[in-house]
Amino acid sequence: MTRDASTFELALPERQGGSPAWRWLYEALRQEILVGRLKSGSRLPATRDLSRQYGLSRGTVVSAFDQLKAEGYLEGQVGSGTYVSRTLPDTLLQVSPAAATGMPSANRFRGKLASYGRRAKLFSGYESRPTRAFRPNLPALDLFPMELWAQITGQFLRRAPTRALMGCDPMGYWPLRKAVADYLSSSRGVRCSAEQTVIVSGAQEALDIVARLFLDPGDRVCMENPSYTGAAMVFEASGARVHHVPLDQDGIMVNRLPQRDVRLIYVTPGHQFPMGTTMSLARRLALLEWAERSHALIFEDDYDSEYRYAGRPVPALQGLDRRGSVLYAGTFSKVLFPALRLGYMVVPEPLAERVQAVKSITNRHASLLDQAVLHAFIAEGHFARHVRRMRSVYAERLGMLLNEAHNRLEGLLTITGVEAGLQTVGWLGVNLDEDLVAAAAAKRGVDVTPLSHYTQGKLPRQGLQLGFAAVNNREIKRGVESLAQALEGLLKPHRRDSKKG
Repeated sequence: MTRDASTFELALPERQGGSPAWRWLYEALRQEILVGRLKSGSRLPATRDLSRQYGLSRGTVVSAFDQLKAEGYLEGQVGSGTYVSRTLPDTLLQVSPAAATGMPSANRFRGKLASYGRRAKLFSGYESRPTRAFRPNLPALDLFPMELWAQITGQFLRRAPTRALMGCDPMGYWPLRKAVADYLSSSRGVRCSAEQTVIVSGAQEALDIVARLFLDPGDRVCMENPSYTGAAMVFEASGARVHHVPLDQDGIMVNRLPQRDVRLIYVTPGHQFPMGTTMSLARRLALLEWAERSHALIFEDDYDSEYRYAGRPVPALQGLDRRGSVLYAGTFSKVLFPALRLGYMVVPEPLAERVQAVKSITNRHASLLDQAVLHAFIAEGHFARHVRRMRSVYAERLGMLLNEAHNRLEGLLTITGVEAGLQTVGWLGVNLDEDLVAAAAAKRGVDVTPLSHYTQGKLPRQGLQLGFAAVNNREIKRGVESLAQALEGLLKPHRRDSKKG
């Protein structure tokens, strides 16, 4: 049976006059167990520690422990550790924790939430479930060089000066900021310096900083449609009015954008989420011209830009900007692993001080240890090698998906090839509903995401988002076959009805 190895000091209620010391301690400990603050299996402090903490004799503490053991609340022997019983007396199960403590229940909360608190909604970005075909937005975690990462971590900790324990500037660890700025300049065509680069916990924090800096309740924000729901949730929580703008094959339709009263526009030009298209150069230039006329800022989320399989690399929109209109952000979550929670944002130089101020009063800075390890991972060339390796792996998996889909899904689902990223889109034929398809696929152990989850209103066609990066070729083949069976099962009633007609 697993036990807690240690415990903290106990904060017990004050002793009331007239009550014997052992009785007070017995009732206080019993109450802590009753309301769940001392959980089943947790270890109690040693009797010597409790007697010293509360100025009691050790015999008094032993007497209280003995009574609790006799009633079934504690188990173990004095000297070898005393624990809260795994199986508590039946009477415990009949007591309401709220009633026992006199604490108000959740539905009796009398406080008043601020408008932000009322607008904020849970963004369920993390889901702990088995990785299978075709879970999107996830890299091949099993191929990440974890031993190398652990080795670099150990090296840093052995060499780290004492001042490293103090933290770093709110903008981030300087060597990492410089390494990221160099990488973005050379690989993404971003015009930036380390002074303009801030290390964030990911694109979500970058969005939150921008919303705090630039959006007041009632301001209008434009977004692609379909688009990343996490961005919309940040803007809506800030009180902004979100205006959704349709896409075509070249990207967001600039001619459908409002001509005034837009504070910010959110786009994913390098690899549109979730459609996977790349914004054309002409459309990028038109968007920058629109931003200048409208006095609007552009938030460029350079989503999945590292993994390009076809076509020439397209420089970031920010690299074309000459007027300081673009806020550029990216993340290492998909390139390395999601739990790292590190990303970056590049802001025009005049805004760096304001971003620093916001960071200083929110999360201060990301973990210095993680930042330092990532810097070494980049500086020693491991990052570039990992990206090259994974680009090859993902290109092979995309090819496998397209080949299997051509052989098995023809007439059922038309999967488009993508130039970059970790997922693609499949378009459903007539008589197929994307939500029903997703449910039928899930029953066969396949994850697909309806495009409607990212869309305001209806798209001309129904479709699915399919991830291919996180699973091997064998799982891709199984997934295609299972998805084909799910689609065929849904089509059978339609075929029977058409024959009757």
